[in-house]
Amino acid sequence: MVITTTTPPARRSLTLLRSSIAVQTLAIFYQATTAGLLLSTSYGETLHSVGARVMYGASMVYLLAAVLAWRPGGGPARPILYATGFLVLASVQVVLGVTHHPALHVPLGVLMFGLSLLDLGRSLTAGTPGAR
Repeated sequence: MVITTTTPPARRSLTLLRSSIAVQTLAIFYQATTAGLLLSTSYGETLHSVGARVMYGASMVYLLAAVLAWRPGGGPARPILYATGFLVLASVQVVLGVTHHPALHVPLGVLMFGLSLLDLGRSLTAGTPGAR
């Protein structure tokens, strides 16, 4: 009996996809935290600005992971749609933040966090993220 410790490509792709969704969700939560600091401390703006770059990068990694899980991994294409939607929302969010439109920036951030949590929950409970 031979025991191997390698992970099949499909399983690795799924793990990468789930991990990228989790990182994105944490990055968005970090943004909510630093938004509060932005209002109450002198260093809040710096933390929020750095967090915006991390959140945007996490959205790009999520899209890359979705493509890798679909094509080489043999998974469904639906996560690509979700990841593309998040990248579009992240782009709009960055523009709204840079142009100082908090009346739209804050609610969009809340929406993004809720959607990311839903996507994370779906990916952890379903066999494949976006399969439902």
